[in-house]
Amino acid sequence: MLYLTNSQRERDYIDALAVFYGDDNRDYQKRSADYCDVMQKLFSQYPKDREAAVFYALALLGSQPDNDAKLENSRKAIAILAKLFKEEPNHPGAAHYLVHAADNPHLADLGLPAARRYAQIAPASPHALHMPSHIFARLGLWQEDIQSNLASIAATRQSSGMHVGAEHQIHAMDFLEYAYLQIGENNKAKAVVDHLAAIREDDVDPGLDGYLDGMRAHLPAMYALETHQWKEALALQPPAGAEAGSKAITYWARAVAAGHLRDVAAARDAVEQYDAMLDTVRKSSRPYRADFMSTNGSEARAWLAFAEGKNDEALSLLRSVADKQDAEGKGEVELPAREMLGDMLLEINRLREALAEYEKSLKTDPNRFNGLYGAARSAELLQQPRTAARYYAQLLKNCEAPSQRPELSHAKELLARN
Repeated sequence: MLYLTNSQRERDYIDALAVFYGDDNRDYQKRSADYCDVMQKLFSQYPKDREAAVFYALALLGSQPDNDAKLENSRKAIAILAKLFKEEPNHPGAAHYLVHAADNPHLADLGLPAARRYAQIAPASPHALHMPSHIFARLGLWQEDIQSNLASIAATRQSSGMHVGAEHQIHAMDFLEYAYLQIGENNKAKAVVDHLAAIREDDVDPGLDGYLDGMRAHLPAMYALETHQWKEALALQPPAGAEAGSKAITYWARAVAAGHLRDVAAARDAVEQYDAMLDTVRKSSRPYRADFMSTNGSEARAWLAFAEGKNDEALSLLRSVADKQDAEGKGEVELPAREMLGDMLLEINRLREALAEYEKSLKTDPNRFNGLYGAARSAELLQQPRTAARYYAQLLKNCEAPSQRPELSHAKELLARN
């Protein structure tokens, strides 16, 4: 190899990169693991080199095996980065990758100091302003989540942020809608959904083909489902010309809504459409994307079974998804399967089980509007006034702004009676 430097340290960095980018037939997971091994050696060889520490931590995150419930690499990375962050709190790499390492329900609290610091380190960077919201969303800190993403969106409109694609703005909008929905500000959430229509495909990085369509499917689906507008969710249409993976999001939402409405025909049609999209993705040039569709597919089939009156089958399907999410984590702005499980149990009047599932869901997805209301309503029907009042009070505390959500009116009435 031809080196353009006389520094042995710099040569070692180049050699490490060559391990990852070497021209051979290794798959990505193998390349990542090999690169992590060599970065561990470099980290050991240069113990005072903070950049070696940061890049070794990043290599740990990049090589973490899929479905690793123990999160061993994330925990190793957090230990390295937390030490560095304490020594140098203005190091952008330490803060940034610490947020990534802790972006899991089981680890999120470990990333909170870095999340609150990162935006101050790089206040002109849309991504740096957004990244803290990954931790805020995990911890149910909705006001901080909202401010983080509003700042990120504003930064994309500044001259210093003009070189970035609209995908940064869209990503922040996804988190922003979710946070608004958790504090009952439906109008602001709907405004985010509506604004998405003004973004053009040409504004998005061409390497992210399908991303805009995916968000055009996801944001309306989340709005309708989170606000329990089942008929509106059932009427959703996939974005025109979208690829199969994006269309599948709409069919998933239709299946969930049809299950709540006990509309067997609509639920069956939604599942059939979803499975057709899944099959198309499997036959595409990127079949690996089908792996990310398993959760929504299982949830869609669970709600079909529920519509059909097959309650045990429906609950079993959802419980398997919920258990997997408990072990491995879930997306920051996804509906928790365990909360859905509570919804099913509440609808069939299995109240003690419903309360238990809501309470368990709130441990991994704290301060969610529907989780708090579901727990409160279950406790109320069980004639557990103190428990009900506690959850209703927390819901109202989160939702201080004026809101038309009927759940809030009910919470106020119950607390007033008590």
